This record gives sequence, structure tokens and C-alpha cells, in this order.
Amino acid sequence: MKTNYINNKAMMLRTIKGMLVIFTLALFVQSCEERLDLQPEDSRLTGEAAFEDPDSYKQFLAKIYAGISLSGQEGPAGAPDLQGLDEGFSNYLRLYWKMQELTTDEALIAWNDGTIQDLHAQVWTSGNEFIRTMYSRLMYQVALTNEFLRQTTDSKLDGRGVSGELREDIQTYRAEVRFMRALTYWHALDLYKNPPFITENDPVGAFLPPQIQRADLFTYVESELLEILDDLAEPNADPVEYYGRADRAAAWMLLAKLYLNAEVYTGTPRYTDVITYTTNIIGAGYSIPDIPYYYSFLADNNTNGAQDEVIFTIPFDGLRTQAFGGMTFITHAPVGGEMDPANFGINGGWAGVRTTPTFVEQFPGEENSADGRALFFTEGQTKNISSVSNFTDGYAVAKYRNVDVSGNPGSDTSGDHTDIDFPMFRLADVYLMYAEAVLQDGGGDLNTAVSYINELRERAYGDNSGNISDSDLMPASVGLDFILSERSRELYWECHRRTDLIRFNQFSSNGVWQWKGGVQQGTTTESYRDVMPIPSTDLGINTNLEQNTDY
Repeated sequence: MKTNYINNKAMMLRTIKGMLVIFTLALFVQSCEERLDLQPEDSRLTGEAAFEDPDSYKQFLAKIYAGISLSGQEGPAGAPDLQGLDEGFSNYLRLYWKMQELTTDEALIAWNDGTIQDLHAQVWTSGNEFIRTMYSRLMYQVALTNEFLRQTTDSKLDGRGVSGELREDIQTYRAEVRFMRALTYWHALDLYKNPPFITENDPVGAFLPPQIQRADLFTYVESELLEILDDLAEPNADPVEYYGRADRAAAWMLLAKLYLNAEVYTGTPRYTDVITYTTNIIGAGYSIPDIPYYYSFLADNNTNGAQDEVIFTIPFDGLRTQAFGGMTFITHAPVGGEMDPANFGINGGWAGVRTTPTFVEQFPGEENSADGRALFFTEGQTKNISSVSNFTDGYAVAKYRNVDVSGNPGSDTSGDHTDIDFPMFRLADVYLMYAEAVLQDGGGDLNTAVSYINELRERAYGDNSGNISDSDLMPASVGLDFILSERSRELYWECHRRTDLIRFNQFSSNGVWQWKGGVQQGTTTESYRDVMPIPSTDLGINTNLEQNTDY
């Protein structure tokens, strides 16, 4: 089985590498925000010509998957997707990580690049370039998915004489592309609430997309996922072919995430649906592996057993996915001070990201916790953060390391780029969602929820010393507080925290941590910051858009 995962990761990444030569569709940032249609650069293949090659369908699919890991056509720089922007800066995963982590108690950064400090301080404006570029990246990804769907209609395939096995494969590809579009639109509705909306049925060209309201976008994403379920591969059907691709369990997971946050998005809770889809996933053959927690974030996390719990991953390879965003950023940026870069399989640290005392204090014993998830580096670091710009103020986090279980560094001998796959969806999250839905009266069984939590804690502690009982989750208000903290302990730096804090009403007007609000002791901020602003640049172009309230 492990050999299969190795072969499939290599196959997936070879496909990505190959398609970069063929599909070099690019957008100017302005046109990305203005009309969401594809603007190929001169001398690059366009629609009909590109699809003359039967292999192009899978290559375009790979380009869509690579939209999260890569930011251009050559890597680590050259022929960027979004022109006029540094490719590391404009990487989808790097930007999404900043939106979900730097805005919370789990992370802050020492750098003073542009308005980056405004993210943790929660004092951003509609002119913030990081918020704007995340928005542009989302819209570009939507444009790619729409174009694939335009080029693979029955009439288009008939015109090209596509039939047989290739045609059947394309139907599966279309379902995967619709999943990727649904994932992107989920990020958009979660971050920006009321974004512009366009599908493959809208015109290409000088077209200003209409604005969609959050509840309507929720319904759209839900309907898309429900419609494609039967066309996606069954969970774990072929770990070689589908590593790094979306199968039915990935769609179930996205539905569960959507329903978990439904009350935020629509005003109506949907916890019963969370129980339904998490139960589906739990019964689909995934498992919590009997390995240390930290194995899940090493360079060989596709082969060391950690892959057994991963439902949807973003593959990275030091030789084939070279970009200064994504896992290269997430691995380099937290290393500095007295940390030895060689222990992290990299050529040097960037001395940027670390965590707050609030997060450290969630672990009993803090840096000396028996909980193996407390992956802190404290030598030369202070827990208290007197200065945001000083890397040694605040404990460093040693979660992601570009070495295998034996300590051998990743494949890129330069030490720049990493082999760590990003586990976007994994079973631990499913277990905790199930438990939360039980406590929210969504159904399910409390004893079962406790058993799931204890399975995670036994991995974390190495034994049953950290186990909880039913009484630790009752009354439900106490249990929900525990779930929020346990989600942070288990899932930190995996792009969940902002959304979780908002769901628990702890993000803006309630929760406090150091340097939130721009002051050392921290303070509450305005509740309207639970959503990001529509970038001012797009408001100036698209007259169909209205700004989110109070921005």
C-alpha cells in the first residue's frame, strides 16, 4: 500500500509538471477582479487548440488541482498566474493560511511586509493587499474551473469526436472540477460573505459578474456537491490513481464543513446533516494510524502511515512543485532564532511565524505537556510577546518538518522546497465535527463521540492518560468549550482556526489574545470583522458589488 502512495504522488506530480507546459492561462489582477474570464498570454494555447490533444483533459484537471499548490507555470517563479505579483506572495495556500491563521491566536508574524501586521491586529481595511490577493486567487481558480466545464460539454466533445473510455474519464473529471469550484466558492463565502458569482454558463469577455448573497451561495455549493456525488470515485477505491484528487469522501467532507458552519452562513443550524456526512466518512475505511502525531507533518507523510487518515490532500514535492508559497512558506517561515534549519530539512529559516501565549496555555503543562501535539521550540524564545517584530518573542512552532521519520531531508537538495503534503481534510477533523454536532443536538451518540476524541488523545499522549469521559463534555456548554480547544490542539496551523472561532463567536468581539487589536495585551475588535471586506479595487470596477457591512 505504501508503494502505491509513493507511485501515485509521483504520478500526480508528473501530471502537474507536464501540464504546466501546455496550460499557461494567466490573468491580470485587474481583469481577475473585473470579469473572471480567462485571458491567455500571447503565443499560448487557447480553448479549442489546447484540447486537440486527448491528454489535455487530464492535464487541465491537474492545473486546477495545482491551483492551490502552485502560482505559475514554471516554478518557483516565471509565467505567473496573476501578473504583476510576486509568486510566493500570491500562492493560494500561502494566502489562505494567512487568512485562517495569522488573524487568530494560533499565529503571528514578525515581518513588516506591507499591511501584513494588520491581519493579526484585526485592523485591516478594504485596501489590504493580502486580502485583495486572496480574493484574486479565488476568482482565478473559479475562472479555471469554469473554462474546463465550458470545454467539456457534450456538444464540445461531440465536435472533437471524443468517445469511449476517454469520454467516461472526462465525466469523472468534470465532477472533480465541480468539487474544486465548490471548494473555492466555500472559501469565498466563508471569507468574503457576498462575492461575485459566475459559472460556465455565463459569457466570456467584457462581463461584470453579479454579486451573490451568502445564503444563496451556500445553497449553490450544497447543490453542486450533492449533484456530483454519484460521479465521483468511491472513497479509497484506488489510492494510486486518486491520491491528491477528490473522491466521494472529499465531497462528503466539504458538505459536512458547510453544514457545520451553516448557522453562521444562513442563520439556520444543520447539525443533523453534519452527523450524516461525518458518519459516511467514518464508515469509509479511513483510520487514525498508530504512529506519533508529528508523523502527519513530515516529508514522508504520504507513506509513513499518516496517509491512512487523510481524506483530501494537497501534494507537494521539492523537485516538482517548487514555489515560495504553500508548504515552502509554512515550513521555512516558523524557523529562526536558535532553531537549526537542518533539523527541519531546509537551508535556512525565515524567522517569521510563531504563536501566542493563549495557544500555548491550551496544553496542560504548556511546553512541557504530556500531550505530544505541543510541538513548541522554546530555547531562546520567550512565551510573552513584547514585540511583534522580534522573532524570539513568542514560542516557535515545530509542527512541519521537511524530513522523513528517520530524519533524512526532502528531495530538493538545495533545501528550498519541501515534500510535505498539506492535509486539507483528515479524519481527526471528522471525529471532532461529529462530537460538536452531537453536543449541538444534531443527533449521534455521546459515548461514540467520546470514543472518537479519546482515539485522538491516545495518539497524542501515547497512552490513555489523556482520555476523557462523558461527564467531561457535560453540560453541553462545557463540552463545546472543550471541543473548540481540542480542535485547536489537534488541527492548529491547518487552516481551520479563523472559521472555528467565528462559529463559536470568539473571533472578533469576544476572544482576546496578545496583539489582537494592535495592543500588546490584546483587545476585542468589531464584530463586522467576522467577514473580510470586498477589495476596494474590485468595488471600483464592478458596479454590481456592494461592500460588506461597516467596511
